[in-house]
Amino acid sequence: MNTTVTLAQEQITTLTQNALKAAMADGTLPEAELLPFKVEIPADRKNGDYATNAAMAHARAFRQAPMKIAGAILDHLPLEGSYFEKAEAAGAGFLNFFLAPAFYADVLEEIKTKGEGYGRSDIGSGKRALVEFVSANPTGPMHVGNARGGAIGDSLAELLTWAGYETEREFYINDGGNQIEKFGLSLDIRYRQLFGDPIEMPEDSYHGQDIIDHAQHYAEIHGDALMHVSETERRKALVDYALPLNIAGLERDLLKYKIKYDTWFKESTLHESGAAKHVVELLTERGYTYELDGAVWFKAEQFGCEKDFVLRRSNGFYTYIVPDIAYHYNKLCIRNFDMAIDVLGADHHGYVPRLKAALSALGVDANRLQVVLMQMVNLMQDGKPVKLSKRSGKAITLVTLLDEMPIDAARFFFNLREANTHCDIDLELAVEQSAQNPVYYCQYAHARICSIFRKIADEGAAYAGFTKEQALLLTTEEEKNLIRHLAALTGEVEQGAKTLDPSRLTRYAVELATLFHKFYNACRCDVKNADLRAARLALCDSTRKVLGSVLGLLKVEAPEKM
Repeated sequence: MNTTVTLAQEQITTLTQNALKAAMADGTLPEAELLPFKVEIPADRKNGDYATNAAMAHARAFRQAPMKIAGAILDHLPLEGSYFEKAEAAGAGFLNFFLAPAFYADVLEEIKTKGEGYGRSDIGSGKRALVEFVSANPTGPMHVGNARGGAIGDSLAELLTWAGYETEREFYINDGGNQIEKFGLSLDIRYRQLFGDPIEMPEDSYHGQDIIDHAQHYAEIHGDALMHVSETERRKALVDYALPLNIAGLERDLLKYKIKYDTWFKESTLHESGAAKHVVELLTERGYTYELDGAVWFKAEQFGCEKDFVLRRSNGFYTYIVPDIAYHYNKLCIRNFDMAIDVLGADHHGYVPRLKAALSALGVDANRLQVVLMQMVNLMQDGKPVKLSKRSGKAITLVTLLDEMPIDAARFFFNLREANTHCDIDLELAVEQSAQNPVYYCQYAHARICSIFRKIADEGAAYAGFTKEQALLLTTEEEKNLIRHLAALTGEVEQGAKTLDPSRLTRYAVELATLFHKFYNACRCDVKNADLRAARLALCDSTRKVLGSVLGLLKVEAPEKM
């Protein structure tokens, strides 16, 4: 997808190649085959807006020093009609290019032309991507780690959509295995206690108030009917009653957090359909299992794992990883997603190689499974970790967290750093209305721009758009810095998609707000020169559109007033 930035980079490549050819044609450089070279943005803008290593890349081919080659390129480098006003050699032979006003004017024109599509990319080429995230244990409420996983996973799914992927969101319901057995046991005991059974709760059962509430509500509806059936039947009835309520609660709480899933996939279906059994049979048919002490083992060492692991225990029950293997086989081979992305806690770092090894053994390209490992979250207040909600006095869950801080702040703060870094959330800062609060800072920038346009409308001088000739007047450093950042959006989207890192867009929004405030403080919009006025209002309008779009990607409100 062509953008002003990609056109500028292509111009450098073409101009440099043509200059090399011209230098060879007139004998300044000896004849040689042209080689690939890089065009990059320097870390320090004082060294130019773009730089190329073309001279160094051809030093061996021309058998000349890079600086001499750079000089030859500069002598044959006509910049008229390009996005560049000058070029110079520096350092060991880098060629630095400096942008001309035409580039900045065309960025604003591109934003105006593309509208809501500005910043989007087609690098995903319509490939199908499934993002699975949160997937909290349905036997209890979601914790703070799930809040971070929700913000990261949902924003990542939206980011991939912006990058040209056909993206779906999925919640994997762990409605099988030990946690459901423990859930049934806990409900059973609480129910029996209601009718005088003196049985005590085991230490490793679920002791939460939610278990007591489920048992009481069931008893209010059905009385002591389950006291007259077998333990197995009683536990099944209680789980069948309580689990759907918990799942509905998860869905309700996540919707409050602005997360809506395309699919809620139940682990139990993998057992009921025989899919879990099938992947073990497939691994056996392929020769990647063996029996030892009555158990079925997977030859994981053959695929780079530290040791083999058990698939089916000697008692005939599958280990926890078997339905996970079947689930990912379903994603990639049954539903045929091109890419499956899991957002998991950092404690899964040893689990991922085992899962990928099993997929490889099944003949699946394990690179189609990408995993984002997420570090822990610390909620802070007065510089100290907070464990309990001020309002309820109970452990902070997703629901109680959203009572402590605004939803926009939660989504923004949890996405402010890369997933693989620890995340400290200052609860006081999250509700503070100041420039130190990054989400408030971004929202205030958007509201400030809206107030500019309300003011000129009230004065009877509504903004009527701009011409390229007017945009060419934007030449101050504050104006150029802001436009260059606007121009970088598509690149940030593409890089964020490649690295599965939506925090790039959160930080992009903060930097955009910072650059806008600097521009606003340095450059008056209500100048008497009508052309310059139109140009600066065009820059304000472009910033408003881009900032609103990026906040929308993060599902954070872009207010018009604050």
